Amino acid sequence: MGDLLDKDYLLSLGEIDPELKAFLEKANLPPTNYDNLDDFKLLVEKRNAAAMEALGPSPPEIKTTEVQYPADDGTLLRAKLYQPTTPPQNGSPLVVLFHGGGFCIGAPEGEEQTARNLVQAYGVVAISASYRLAPEFKFPYAPKDAWAALRWAAANAKSWGADPSAGFVVGGTSAGGNISAVLAHVARDEKLSPPLTGQYLAIPAVLPQGKAPEKYKKYLFSYEQNKDAPVLPAAAVDMFMRGYQADDDDDIWYATFNHRKGHVGLPAAFFQIDGMDVLRDEAIVYERVLREENGIKTKKFLYPGLPHGHWGFFPFLESSKKFRKEQVEGFGWLLGREPDWTNVKTAAVSAGV
Repeated sequence: MGDLLDKDYLLSLGEIDPELKAFLEKANLPPTNYDNLDDFKLLVEKRNAAAMEALGPSPPEIKTTEVQYPADDGTLLRAKLYQPTTPPQNGSPLVVLFHGGGFCIGAPEGEEQTARNLVQAYGVVAISASYRLAPEFKFPYAPKDAWAALRWAAANAKSWGADPSAGFVVGGTSAGGNISAVLAHVARDEKLSPPLTGQYLAIPAVLPQGKAPEKYKKYLFSYEQNKDAPVLPAAAVDMFMRGYQADDDDDIWYATFNHRKGHVGLPAAFFQIDGMDVLRDEAIVYERVLREENGIKTKKFLYPGLPHGHWGFFPFLESSKKFRKEQVEGFGWLLGREPDWTNVKTAAVSAGV
């Protein structure tokens, strides 16, 4: 795995960021109750509404449309389509995004700022798709709905003015990162046409607790170190997993780190990883496994001392602005393009999930 994965280095990533520490000490925020998922959902719905208000209306250079896609059982599910009003001369890549929220909460608007920034920076056509949520719709509804969304996007790309041969990326945050890692494998194995050219994995869940192969266990410290971290403590993970009820042994639709067919042949992968996050080490190790053991091109940005999804929950931090800038740069690496920064909002705003 290399010297950079020694214990002291990994643990140092969990030492709280000074700017965040100063804010938390001053704010004295009340503790969050993770006992009741229904109550938690109501809190998140209010927060998401405030996040969209902060982001404001769609800018004139982006056409935003409400659309629906069919799940495999015929259910119509919601998505948002983002298109450049002036398409680039070198074609519009296609980007399909999936929001976070522990498979239990969230909406397509959770990826709104990301989608807008990518349209503005690269002229992409972006889709942010919903998927059915637990506990009403338990595992594997989320990844199977998302697979239907990805196939639908591939089939409809041309009608939206997208050219997947110029780039076709699947990506997401947290639970959406898990879904995107899953879909990268499913697309490979099912020979999705046109094929994916990249995957974006932000703070992804890729390895269930207790399911690490023996040779990687010595690199996994973050769940214990960050079990009481803000935003996603272990209690929150437990709440979401009680609702989702994933099969930890399902290496196709959930535990993608342990995929039975391995990872050879996957598209290039771009990671953004928070240091004070229970999911930190599985993402760091997964990036190394892709690159060192499977020959996959990867790029990663690490944010030491920052909790899960810091840019959405603490958008005023300098590290949150850095995240948004590096997110755009990372997609440029995936797409092989230089960004146009003219209208991109690198200042983070509160993000829904």
